[in-house]
Amino acid sequence: MNKIILIIKREYFSRVKKKSFLIMTFLVPMLIIGMYALIFALSMKGGDNIPAVEVIDDSGIFNKGLENKKSATFRKSELTLSEAKQKVIKNEDAFVLYIPADIASGGTIEMFSQKKAGLSVISTIENQLNDQMRTKLLADAGIDALTLDKIKPKLSIVSKELTLEGEKDSSSGAAMAVGFAAAILIYMSLFIYGIQVMRGIIEEKTSRIVEVVISSVKPFQLMMGKIIGIGLVGLTQFLLWITLSIGLMTVASQIIFKGKMEQIKSEMPINKQAAAVNSDGPGMDIIKAVQTVNWTYILPIFIIFFLGGYMLYSALFAAVGSAVDSDTETQQFMLPITLPLLFTYIMSFSFIVNNPDSSLSFWLSIIPFTSPIAMMVRLPFGVPNWELALSIVLLIGGFIFTTWVASRIYRVGILMYGKKVSFAELGKWFMYKE
Repeated sequence: MNKIILIIKREYFSRVKKKSFLIMTFLVPMLIIGMYALIFALSMKGGDNIPAVEVIDDSGIFNKGLENKKSATFRKSELTLSEAKQKVIKNEDAFVLYIPADIASGGTIEMFSQKKAGLSVISTIENQLNDQMRTKLLADAGIDALTLDKIKPKLSIVSKELTLEGEKDSSSGAAMAVGFAAAILIYMSLFIYGIQVMRGIIEEKTSRIVEVVISSVKPFQLMMGKIIGIGLVGLTQFLLWITLSIGLMTVASQIIFKGKMEQIKSEMPINKQAAAVNSDGPGMDIIKAVQTVNWTYILPIFIIFFLGGYMLYSALFAAVGSAVDSDTETQQFMLPITLPLLFTYIMSFSFIVNNPDSSLSFWLSIIPFTSPIAMMVRLPFGVPNWELALSIVLLIGGFIFTTWVASRIYRVGILMYGKKVSFAELGKWFMYKE
């Protein structure tokens, strides 16, 4: 045990003290904040090249014209269709919208330009034309569109979770976001740090350093020390990323939204400012949704499944690293290992999030090879304690089993050089007696 602890310390501190580790630990949160600020700034600024669309309306239905938007501006054209086409040919920035006279009976609206119009421009035009056509059709039928819009119901569902302590707010959107985020983090970590274990073993094997190390420790002790040490490095880095990202995003959000609110207040009449302050905007809705998540419950379980999934898959990656002499030879063994992860990742987005209590979701969250991702997607929606306990126990059991299997391959493969290894050969190594 002491030898395993020494190997853990060596792997952990040798990697944590590297400049690359420190740089990436602090650089990634800043990149996230920078991307967050850039997206916000660009969304507030809008496009810098707004197309000007000339509208030729031969139908006479759209006399009101089209309202200028952030995505496009509109102007009624006095040109004929042929003259407008010639203008487009001469000017690459020109856009002409032609509405035929028979539009009410099935005519086709056409957009003429040298370059393709953006999706937002097309969507803006279609929405406005459909709204105006709807108003006309309702008027022809003797129905007032304004009255119809006023009586249109706007119902919404407020989710309430019943517990022994009473009622509390819940949010399916927040649950889905947390589940996706946790699943993505675990999915990335299993690949990033699992491959680090594999490459570390390959490097020691090809440099023949492992021959010196093996003289002092058993192969199993060396493998376990590397797996646990690198796993602790990954956990440390993820916790620092999460802490720094939350802190920086909180500060950035306060600065950005404070400045935006002051701008809105300065442009808003005084009698409307109080109502704006008291109203719930999208930002407040997001904050309320985040507050419904039980973070003290989710975070410890996230760490358990992060470590459990990492240990399970890292043992397999370690076995692969011991069986090959270079990264290029790992491809034939990587696919069977990564398929369960890839399948669960895809199913999380397409099925589990929509049916968290289905039989398939249950089994994916129980099987050790798929549970780290599937269970984290299900967890925010509410999972019975017995299912959670069973999943954790089976994950630990799966880790012990894969470690045992990997160690039997590792003890032979770590000292094997210059030989192309197949799955049949791995089976022979597994069956060798101690």
